[in-house]
Amino acid sequence: MLKNIPFVDLKLQHQPLESELENSIKEVLERGDFILGQAVGEFESSFAQICGVQNAIGVACGTDAIALGLQACGITVGDEVILPANTFIATLIGVLHSGATPVLADCHLETGLIDLETAQKAVTPKTKAILPVHLYGQMVAPSKLQDFAQTNNLIIFEDAAQAHFAQTEGYWAGSIGTAAGFSFYPSKNLGCFGDGGMVVTNDPKVASKIRTIRNYGAPSKYVHEELGTNSRLDTLQAAILNVKLPYLKAWNSDRNQAAQKYNTLLSPMKEKGIIPMHNLSGTGHIYHLYVIRVTEKSPIERDTLKEKLGVAGISVGIHYPIPCHLQPAYQSLGYKQGDFPHSETLARQILSLPMYPVISEEQINRVVETIIQIVDN
Repeated sequence: MLKNIPFVDLKLQHQPLESELENSIKEVLERGDFILGQAVGEFESSFAQICGVQNAIGVACGTDAIALGLQACGITVGDEVILPANTFIATLIGVLHSGATPVLADCHLETGLIDLETAQKAVTPKTKAILPVHLYGQMVAPSKLQDFAQTNNLIIFEDAAQAHFAQTEGYWAGSIGTAAGFSFYPSKNLGCFGDGGMVVTNDPKVASKIRTIRNYGAPSKYVHEELGTNSRLDTLQAAILNVKLPYLKAWNSDRNQAAQKYNTLLSPMKEKGIIPMHNLSGTGHIYHLYVIRVTEKSPIERDTLKEKLGVAGISVGIHYPIPCHLQPAYQSLGYKQGDFPHSETLARQILSLPMYPVISEEQINRVVETIIQIVDN
């Protein structure tokens, strides 16, 4: 009997690291430095280096990385921040928690990345920042982003939650603008064993402010100079991330190679409306997710394909089924159906296939063979 194929297999990925992970946790237990301990500083230094920046500041989660990062960049109440409608809701929540007003823009149909032409139409005198999302492991083009920001006198704050060590045009994710936010949610390319986040920046003033506001606004104990919060990367999580970080490059390479296998096998299906999201970054795309579009040319609808794959024991996902502007909780932003047609089209079409560093060629073959059988029947 064929085994089910999971969407992500963290257990298999972690097995070779079991003794290293156990030792790293034991060291923290022995030191007892559970809050802002030694492992946090070590991880911050190492992560800054792979991003090609001077500073990295650990926070509690990726949402906080956006919220606190924007605050540290000077974004406040009354300011507007442009971001894509096609993103996980945490991007939008991060902007709201910074005090700013989120202003949405549409995306490109082929990549899902923010469309800077529609973003340009959203710029007003109140616009202070653009928040591009490096979606699925692929970066928004740095040169176009920098031109956009310079033309409109805006801060670039990158949402790099899905782009650990992604690269394009000679830039690493997180090194394009003033600052960037990362998430270390367990299923990310670099994930911890719970929640965790990071802000990276080359600006020492921004870095200093984040360090203060993440720790109750106190640069030193009981001296509260900022309106702060409690958002610190746990020492235990940092210790786990220190173990996993040296493997990130190889894991990303494995993902990219798996994506190329998918691309090759799925190529004949394009004429039947099954189209992988376009890769503009070559080997710099780290494939946090491998996403296909089930377009109007397909003889089968996306939801039917998803259901039948599940019956066949293949776990898949949808990232994301409802664009930000149509989420029930955020109708007060004033958007409606039809405002962002590409984002709405993708929400109906996209399907994320199993993708993780240790996925086998046999598993990829079975996923694609099953898709072909379903579509052809």
